Amino acid sequence: MRLTMRTDYALRVLIHLALGPERLGSIRSIALSYKISENHLMKVVHGLVQKGFIESTRGRGGGIRLARQASAISIGDVVRELEDDLSLVECFSTKTNACAITRACRLKSILFEALNAFLAVLDRYTIADLLEPSAELRSILGIGDLAKTEALA
Repeated sequence: MRLTMRTDYALRVLIHLALGPERLGSIRSIALSYKISENHLMKVVHGLVQKGFIESTRGRGGGIRLARQASAISIGDVVRELEDDLSLVECFSTKTNACAITRACRLKSILFEALNAFLAVLDRYTIADLLEPSAELRSILGIGDLAKTEALA
């Protein structure tokens, strides 16, 4: 199983915002911190706003922040909401399944069990669990000195 880049970036955005909850973040500063495309990140942030993980404020002095405490955002929930397709194999889809052995095959139930186990592990952790070592993460991402990060652009 592989998570999409969208989900990966979404988790990074949530980590970034959780490391500085006292301030509004910006797509630009997050993109600079992670050295990723601002345009792509804009789409990711839009999805996070739509799903209720973050809030955005438009205009001068606006920005983005977590919509709730980092400890209330399950990694499993983020993955479920942002991954378009958790179908590990063709037979998971009732619409497109053309596998000839579906009715007699045990693989589907085993893979379904594995997917549920994967998600159950992610459900045990929240964004808050990803914030340690916070000082090192802040340093790497330049969160302690956002003015410096923004000046580099």
